[in-house]
Amino acid sequence: MGVDCNSCSFYVYDEEYDDYDCQVNMDEDDYVRFISEKTCPYYQLDDEYKVVRHQM
Repeated sequence: MGVDCNSCSFYVYDEEYDDYDCQVNMDEDDYVRFISEKTCPYYQLDDEYKVVRHQM
């Protein structure tokens, strides 16, 4: 399964560079795993309604 960074909560817009960027500070091992296996150990679904569903 490939990584879809567009739906990750750590993939945010950077106004300074006018582009999206991953805000996770990966170490070298995590980055190699991300590139080689196409899996991100820090992927977290950007689910803005999670809190609302929890309150119901």
